[in-house]
Amino acid sequence: MLHTATHIETDRIGRALERLSSWSIAGAALALVGLVVVQGWQVFARYVINDSPSWTEPATLLLLSTAMSLGAATGVREHRHFGFFLLSEALGPRAHRVLQAMAALVIASIGAVLAGWSAVLFADGRDVVLAGVPLPQSIHYLPLCVGGALMTLFALERAWRLLRPSVALAHPGAEI
Repeated sequence: MLHTATHIETDRIGRALERLSSWSIAGAALALVGLVVVQGWQVFARYVINDSPSWTEPATLLLLSTAMSLGAATGVREHRHFGFFLLSEALGPRAHRVLQAMAALVIASIGAVLAGWSAVLFADGRDVVLAGVPLPQSIHYLPLCVGGALMTLFALERAWRLLRPSVALAHPGAEI
């Protein structure tokens, strides 16, 4: 009975994280669309009406940072990130699982450091206004903070699933 209750709770967590991952990739896609629109306006304004707006560069950097951070977090969730898999593939299933869990913990650590220091940098520059845009200068660190936190969350879930043999992995791209 306990195993069934744990499995149901694990499925709920997996579904919630899957939804969060979907929202993350949707946010990254919207940021990319916004990036195209902003850069299109920048080119039009500069070369057609000869009046280059000052807000396009900060907006572009913010949208690029958002797309990159949210896309990277989703890549961690879907296990579509860069990795060295030759050693773990050559070992037996148990060692393969342990090495994948260790890799997930390394990714979680990197995400936590990224989230933590980005939060510090965001808080530190809130009082300085960006040139050309009425936003804090540190706004560019906010997507890095969110992306790092999501990377940590998704990697910890993966490590937990790998270290619990009774719990199946959440998606087909994550075979062991």
